[in-house]
Formats: sequence, C-alpha cells, structure tokens
Amino acid sequence: MIVTVEAATRVAADLLESAGVPKDAALLQADLLVVAQAKGVPSHGLLRLPRLLRRIGNGVASATARGEHHWLTPAHLSVDGCQGLGPVVAMSALDAAEPAARRFGIALVSIARTNHLGMLSWYTEQLAKRGLVTIAATTSEALVHAHHGTNAVIGTNPISIAVPADQPVVLDMATSEVSMGKVHDYAARGEPLEEGWALDSSGRPTTDAVAASSGALAPLGPKGYALGVTLGALVAHLTPSATGTAVRGTLDDTESANKGDVFIVVDAAPATPVDAYLDEVRGSRPADPGVPISIPGERSSDRRRAAERDGLEVDDALWNELNDWPRTPQPHL
Repeated sequence: MIVTVEAATRVAADLLESAGVPKDAALLQADLLVVAQAKGVPSHGLLRLPRLLRRIGNGVASATARGEHHWLTPAHLSVDGCQGLGPVVAMSALDAAEPAARRFGIALVSIARTNHLGMLSWYTEQLAKRGLVTIAATTSEALVHAHHGTNAVIGTNPISIAVPADQPVVLDMATSEVSMGKVHDYAARGEPLEEGWALDSSGRPTTDAVAASSGALAPLGPKGYALGVTLGALVAHLTPSATGTAVRGTLDDTESANKGDVFIVVDAAPATPVDAYLDEVRGSRPADPGVPISIPGERSSDRRRAAERDGLEVDDALWNELNDWPRTPQPHL
C-alpha cells in the first residue's frame, strides 16, 4: 500500500514512544527507518521496527541510553553504547566528534554495545551536507560464507563513504551480494531470491528466501570477501567488539548487541571541489542512451524525493501489524 512519509514517521515514532523512548530519540530512530523505506531499501526500513520494539520489551535494547563517551586521544572518541538505539547513540557521538574533526582535521569514533545502526548512508550523508567527508563501517552476525566456502563465518560488514558536493557522493554497500535484511524482506513477501545470492543450511545454492535465512549469503565476489574480512577485523580491532560467529544482537530479539561501529570524520582544508569531476562522469557516454549515467547516491535520493511527493510503498501485512501493535509502555533497561 502507499503511505505518506508523515504517516509512517508518526506511527513509528508513536510506537517507539509507547515503548519508553524519549520523543526526540523516537523521532530520530523513526526518521532513519522511514528514510530507508523512502530510498527503496525496505530491508532497513519499517521492517526493522517490530524487532526493535521486541528488543526493547525483552530488555536487550535500552529505550533511553545515549552512550558513554570516553576520549582516548583528543581526536579519538570511544563510546560504550550501553545497548542504546543505534541512531541515537551514533548521532550523539558524531555530534560530539565534529568539533574535534574541525579542529584537528580528522576524528575517529569507535562504538561498542549499541543496537543496529541501520542504513549507514543516513549518517554519512548528513555529515557530508555539513562539509565533512565521512567513512562508516560496521559488523554483523556471521551471515556470509568465505570465498570458495559454504558456511557463514563473516558479517555482511557494510561500508559507507560520503563526500561533500552540490549533491554529495554517497556510497552505501554491503560486502555480500545482498543484505540479510533484504532476504527477510523477500521472505516476508514470498518472493524468490536471485540466483547466486545465497546458500541453504546444507551449503547448496538456493533462491528460497526462507531457506537462505538459515544458510549463508554469498560474498560480493573475491574482492567483496576480502573487503568483508578486512572491515570485520578493522572494526573489531578499533572498538573492541565481537567478530564472526560470536556476533549477536542485530537479527534476534533476545541477545544483547555486541558488534562494533566505526566512523572516520574528515574536515579537509583546503578542500578540493569535486563537482566538475562528477559532471564529467555524468557526461560520459552511456551504454544505453535511454539510461543516463548517475553518481552513487543519486538514484536513492531521487527515490526519496518521489516518495516524499507520492508516498511510500509499504507491505500491507507490515503496515497492519504496526497499526495493530499495542501502545502500552514496555519494560526497558
């Protein structure tokens, strides 16, 4: 069904507030979910809200924590997320780190023990619009098999990079062929996966989204595998946090989150304008004249503008579930 951005944000924020989340934090978390939905990434959109509410209700996610900040150096902020909501903890940390980035030219934020960050470009794009280059990396449960492997030992370990421009360049990608959230979205809608995306629990290729949920996702080729392993090691080393099969807390309702998140924030002075370069790329010869060349982040931004104008596509069953969710305070940490 089609739902307005305002209605989706209101329902999500109301449900979070009913679970004990303060209003400003509820709006922050709701905005991340709705922006993901609007950009055509339902795997990181409203689909995540029921699980998040259950996590709060089960006491493994804190409705009120904003993280404890510890400056290890003048430019390295280490954060204990205290099991708070991902965007609440991360934005509090990034706001605290911005002055350091502007003073020293660069700041590192390392976060442990916080809930799922969601779509990483939601963070990096915001900082790029403030004139800051931002690199974000995070880890997940072991969902991806090794190159030439068959069982899940690596996280999807996404990375996002955003560079300031008239319209910021924004990369946001998992190091697997597909995110597990997308697999869950396909499973909820009863749609088959594309071939080559996943293996079942026996290590056989499958297009069944339900079977893939208990199997392993394919790495994005050998380079995606190498990048996934390296990012997992980097994030675990800097946070510190769990790795591989020891990671819990982003896909379940009952385990405390123990993955890590890293942000590198750069204030380049003097900065080199990149708009002319981006125009050159856009102006390059397309393989299909009917399909123009776009810059990373542009198509998702176009989808967001269209959704803000025409409404969001939301699965009927999910929307009904959210509207029927009991609005009573839940126990929380």
